Amino acid sequence: MAITAKLVKELREKTGAGMMDCKKALQETDGDIDKAIDYLREKGISKAAKKADRIAAEGSAHIEVDNNTAVIIEVNCETDFVTKNDQFQQLLPELGKHILSQKPETVEEALQQKLHGEGETLEAHLNAVISKIGEKISLRRFALVNKTDNDAFGAYLHAGGRIGVLTLLEGTQDEEVAKDVAMHIAAVNPSYVSRDEVAEEEVNREREVLKTQALNEGKPEKIVEKMVEGRLGKFFEGIVLLEQDFVKDPDQKVKKYVEDKGASVKSFIRYEVGEGMEKREENFADEVMSQIKK
Repeated sequence: MAITAKLVKELREKTGAGMMDCKKALQETDGDIDKAIDYLREKGISKAAKKADRIAAEGSAHIEVDNNTAVIIEVNCETDFVTKNDQFQQLLPELGKHILSQKPETVEEALQQKLHGEGETLEAHLNAVISKIGEKISLRRFALVNKTDNDAFGAYLHAGGRIGVLTLLEGTQDEEVAKDVAMHIAAVNPSYVSRDEVAEEEVNREREVLKTQALNEGKPEKIVEKMVEGRLGKFFEGIVLLEQDFVKDPDQKVKKYVEDKGASVKSFIRYEVGEGMEKREENFADEVMSQIKK
């Protein structure tokens, strides 16, 4: 297939490799981005397994807790200025409390429900706020989490809501412990709680990449297997919460920190505002000049 400049640009953004290396990798893999990433890593050109999608849209994450139920939401807007607007700030808990009380299964269902079960729909309320602020605002996603009386929620918002993390710890009622774990997740961004959650396919793919990488480094085949298993441990440390060095005490793993408190991590949800969304590129200088010229 034809290797387009757009495809090369995308691979460069994901790996940080040079343009010609990216082009060659895509040619060798028939334009398959994932295979091209592996190709670059095997050649030692790119050490990054992946790069997060561009963080583009503005907005804020928000968390509401009511006894044994909690919700984390992401609300998007067009500019960062709006996130500091009083009406926008007031909207966040309104949306959170509505979802807590009405428990919709989808965003679409939530928008059609009566706000807090009475009066106008949530969509109509949102439209009213939009007309006052003068900017598009949308409820992008949410997740409801339930616990028992013996568990604890950890709620943490970073950088004014740019990142929101909601954790659920079993075996403890200490919300500070749960919040510490949430803070770690906000900073380190693991993908899984434990090694058991990582798909076998993902592990095998990583094992093959590491094996090829080691052979390309000229390592003797008889020690390659042992090397691969060692490097696989580093791979798990990068994506598995319990195997990571705890940010508040790097001398111990998250698993030990939690176990010493008599607890275990049941689940976590991490929202980073705008992840996976494209943002229209704006040149404000050009925009101002175009207004002057009118």
